[in-house]
Amino acid sequence: MTGVRLKHGVWVIVADGEKALFLKNEGDSTYPNLNVVRELHEENPPSREQGTDQPGRMSDGPSSHRSAVEEVDWHRIAKERFADEISERLYKMAHRGDFEEVVLIAPPLVLGEMRKKLHKEVESKVIGEVAKTLTGHPVYEIEKILMAA
Repeated sequence: MTGVRLKHGVWVIVADGEKALFLKNEGDSTYPNLNVVRELHEENPPSREQGTDQPGRMSDGPSSHRSAVEEVDWHRIAKERFADEISERLYKMAHRGDFEEVVLIAPPLVLGEMRKKLHKEVESKVIGEVAKTLTGHPVYEIEKILMAA
């Protein structure tokens, strides 16, 4: 992310699988002042709390062996769906002209999923990415981390 300047008006999206912060720089590149424009939350409990059944079994053929089927990772699926929702919201915002440039910050899994779903109109406005989980940090710490990047 070297070389990214948080000039006035740049948006910063900080997301993970459960929370997203839409921030706008009201300051300049020397003294950024990120303000929360929108915040999204989604309940995403661990998979063990989302699935109730035991993993399935399937027959290996004429022999009497039975193999376990891998359990569905509901937690991961929910993270991917939330990333899709963020990407869709970014498209609507970009199409309305809410931002000209945006920086994406998310854990690698969520960032990768967002990248896959970003519309071309949003892709052209992405000026930087940070593959970290920063949703639990206060805004002033996010500013410091971005300035150091």
